[in-house]
Amino acid sequence: MVGRTARRGPGEALLRRRGRGPARLWVAVAALVAGTVWLCSSTGLGLTRSSYGVQDVDVNKMWRTADSNGWRASSAPRTYWPPPPIESETNGYLRVRCNGGLNQQRSAICNAVVAARIMNATLVLPELDTNSFWHDESGFLGIYDVPHFIKILKYDVHIVMSIPEITTNGKTKKLKAHQIRPPRDAPVTWYTTVALEKMKKYGAIYLTPFSHRLTEDIDDPELQRLRCRVNYHALRFKPHIMKTSSEIVNKLRSEGHFMSIHLRFEMDMLAFAGCIDIFTPQEQKILIKYRKENFAEKELVYRERRLIGKCPLTPEEVGLILRSMGFDNRTRIYLASGELFGGKRFMKPFKAMFPRLENHSTVGPGKLEENTRGLAGSAVDYMVCLLSDIFIPTYDGPSNFANNLMGHRLYYGFRTTITPNRKALAPIFMDREEGRIAGFEERVRHVMFNTHFGGPHKRVHPESFYTNSWPECFCQMNPRNRADKCPPDNIYEVLESQFQSVEGEEDIEVQVSNQTESTSQTEEMIV
Repeated sequence: MVGRTARRGPGEALLRRRGRGPARLWVAVAALVAGTVWLCSSTGLGLTRSSYGVQDVDVNKMWRTADSNGWRASSAPRTYWPPPPIESETNGYLRVRCNGGLNQQRSAICNAVVAARIMNATLVLPELDTNSFWHDESGFLGIYDVPHFIKILKYDVHIVMSIPEITTNGKTKKLKAHQIRPPRDAPVTWYTTVALEKMKKYGAIYLTPFSHRLTEDIDDPELQRLRCRVNYHALRFKPHIMKTSSEIVNKLRSEGHFMSIHLRFEMDMLAFAGCIDIFTPQEQKILIKYRKENFAEKELVYRERRLIGKCPLTPEEVGLILRSMGFDNRTRIYLASGELFGGKRFMKPFKAMFPRLENHSTVGPGKLEENTRGLAGSAVDYMVCLLSDIFIPTYDGPSNFANNLMGHRLYYGFRTTITPNRKALAPIFMDREEGRIAGFEERVRHVMFNTHFGGPHKRVHPESFYTNSWPECFCQMNPRNRADKCPPDNIYEVLESQFQSVEGEEDIEVQVSNQTESTSQTEEMIV
């Protein structure tokens, strides 16, 4: 069995204890996501492209965090960061409707906060388009901890639950937001000109749809750090989601390490990728029909798509990769995926190699399936994958779930992530299918161990900021360059030191107390 050699931070140890209630869970998660970020970084995996040979790699070490090279996460401002104006002094109200799946919406929420900051606007709590994608009406209030969200961002933007009513000529009515369809990947200048002009004219604007509507390439590192504060500190799931996630992680951890795999082998992704030749004629008809109804018409040749790495890995290919790397059939695996296309026959070879497979239905608490449909189910998968010792995304583009998790695990202490290079692996698998199996495992190892495994690395286009926020949201404890020096650990200390006065938290609690359930009074602040 793969060795149990990974170190545990104090927050993670707390999370593994059972039966301590939501209050202890918040303490654990806070310490886990904040403290462990840098506490575990000094004894990392230590695998770099120039420092090892394929035969020298000890797969047991992969259960540890990757080598941090002296970096740790920090989204605290490095320069003066003025507080947001009070609601009556902002330029107006920004309302957005976030479309897509859970993690696409998550990125949109981050963008909405940054857009509000750019325009000096009051942000209305973002709306989630849950019904069309998930058939789920829960929305922001049902998925995220709203009081926490508002509290963490109180130094960045003013946030309200809804657009207020206004009184004109003795009549009171709700201020109506002017609807705008923002361009995709809109630059900062669009928000400071077009959007701001409409906001000042109407008092409020409604941006819809709001997915990928703010460019990721922002020159101001403080705005990028604001994105990280939203993504990794302010956006916290509701207590019941965190509790369910904790129970699953506890069960998986009770027997040692576990890895999580995001298996992207659903109908929509296969149809989008155009990788249909491995399916039966009837299945191909289904995929072709789905593609025609949902995606732009384009001629796609399976072999060509596969050779450039555009086809999702099959479950069997994932199993062959893990076995070639040295993982054995005792490895415990948590599978995060939608409904796999093609029936059980595609999972059978994988289960034969790695029988210890679980998902949130098989390992979760009683009646879990009833409580984790739609967005909540995706949220549970997200948290379990975030807390796993190893995470493997089998298709990282386009996959907001995988991309966001890679970025979160990087921020969360350089947790080991194994990212298969599908383009490099494709000819190896195609040779195997044609009977050329000599040196197969060695060739796979050669590809798989030539990676950073979740350690700090330069972001290179087209890698997303949400996949890799290094270096903007990281700092060095003993820097050679003064610009990389770490600020004080506590974000609140950094921000409060710049302000003459600090707004009390009581107003926030009153604002949302009648609209959402309160959080534990003993929660520990994520910093």
